[in-house]
Amino acid sequence: MNKEEAIKIVEPFLKRERFEHTLRVADTAVELATIYNESIEKVEMAAIFHDYAKYFPLEDMKKVILKNDLPKDLFEYHSELWHGPVASVLVEQEYGIEDHEIHSAIRYHTTGRANMSMMDKIIFVADYIEPGRNFPGVEEVREMAKQDLTRSAWMALANTIRFLVSRHATVYPDTFYAYNDLTKRINGGS
Repeated sequence: MNKEEAIKIVEPFLKRERFEHTLRVADTAVELATIYNESIEKVEMAAIFHDYAKYFPLEDMKKVILKNDLPKDLFEYHSELWHGPVASVLVEQEYGIEDHEIHSAIRYHTTGRANMSMMDKIIFVADYIEPGRNFPGVEEVREMAKQDLTRSAWMALANTIRFLVSRHATVYPDTFYAYNDLTKRINGGS
């Protein structure tokens, strides 16, 4: 499947604003893939499909989670977290995209995870810093993304955790695991 085919698949499932966001994420991801020497084609595919399930009915997403090997603890957290894991399964089942790196980048684009791959970090950061995003801290993460992808992902995670805590919202465990893992890496551990 090429970029144009993927865009045609995704567009009908997204609101106009979200579709434009998706195109910006894809452009940003390609820029980062170029800087960090990752596969442009794979990064672009993950970026185009990252929000594919964003507006699926909750009941439909719940069925996908229950029928597939996805963590059931997702139901204990905000349903906003469901669309990444659901899309990661559906791109294979519905469109035959079998690449594990693409699945992982789609699945964890909202929460992050421990031991994020380069592609995971690219999609996670691109979604956070795409040019349409405007919130406190985003400019610093944008600048860092050009120099150190690991540190930029860590900054985005820290900002996200601070934001959720300030709203008295729960934080999905993978987000803490990602933050802790990147903190260790930045501080010289592994």
